[in-house]
Amino acid sequence: MLQLRYPLVLASGSPRRKQLMTDAGFDFTIETRPTDELFPATMPVDDVAEYLACQKAAEFKADLGDRLVLCADTVVILGNRIMNKPADAAEAYRMLRDLAGHSHRVRTGVCLLSPQGRQSFTDEAIVHFAHLTDEEIGYYIRECQPFDKAGSYGAQDFIGLVGIERLEGSFYTVMGLPTHRVYQLLKQFVQ
Repeated sequence: MLQLRYPLVLASGSPRRKQLMTDAGFDFTIETRPTDELFPATMPVDDVAEYLACQKAAEFKADLGDRLVLCADTVVILGNRIMNKPADAAEAYRMLRDLAGHSHRVRTGVCLLSPQGRQSFTDEAIVHFAHLTDEEIGYYIRECQPFDKAGSYGAQDFIGLVGIERLEGSFYTVMGLPTHRVYQLLKQFVQ
């Protein structure tokens, strides 16, 4: 819907982010570059998602040209602990068992690199999870293979459908891209 004066690149391999950008009416290409998703151990957990999104954007700085590059990173935080993508089914089970019956925060950091410079922000949602049975968790891990998802779950998958009792904030932030804020950010580049 927005006609941007620069070509837009979504720097993400996430099928969810691609779908959200498509559904929001953006014309874009996808380009990913390998980036270490490491952050300083002393960094406050609230800063991690935006820091990682900016690290991804930095990979495009040398050859940006007249393009817009949009990067994002999502973290799930229970208490003061970041739950990254699980390494295997056992770790996914432990994460989901810890999340079940509790509230947690999902923070998605966004970084936009443009010919005018870099802009970034973080959006947060609070997710209230129902109690989950071992059978529900096992079924989800077997059927949905949530190994590419922070916190071992997707809000749009089985666990999200049956486990999310309440959400404070944007559902799309939990999915990995706060489209309402991305739209406002990109409006400044309308032709």
